[in-house]
Amino acid sequence: MKTRILGIDPGYAIVGCGVLEYDGRSFLTLDYGAVTTPAGAEFTARLSAIYDGVCELLKCYHPDAMAIEKLFFNTNQKTAIDVAQARGVILLAARQYGVPVYEYTPLQVKQSVVGYGRAVKQQVIDMTTRMLNLKKAPKPDDVADALAIAICHAHSACSQLGSLQQFSIHKL
Repeated sequence: MKTRILGIDPGYAIVGCGVLEYDGRSFLTLDYGAVTTPAGAEFTARLSAIYDGVCELLKCYHPDAMAIEKLFFNTNQKTAIDVAQARGVILLAARQYGVPVYEYTPLQVKQSVVGYGRAVKQQVIDMTTRMLNLKKAPKPDDVADALAIAICHAHSACSQLGSLQQFSIHKL
């Protein structure tokens, strides 16, 4: 059974997006890119553009799941708050389209894609490019991150499905 996953790397200037299908063995890359907003625009206009862009992806691809990076606070609280607001409109769009949302930490994504939770960004980009058989690394980095988040979900969802199937076999 194929699962269609929309991976999202949230931001307010650049929202990385990637759409994959996964059949439990291999990936098919359907699309990837970014929703971008101009730096000088009013912040609410930026949020509206993000919402509209994500809604367009949801309408076009009808994903079975959205995988999104969990927000972590860094030293710049203003940036974290703005990213949280952008993330909020993304989550709202998923809810309105009835798409379940799964969250992953950067550590989980790196572990899933590279096999090492402390991998550097370039290692994640390289492995994502290889795993998806892309001719070149997706740009900007936010796009590669979104694809890596989708890969992480594919691996996690199959793992969870496998354990559920195993449980039901033992239950019989």
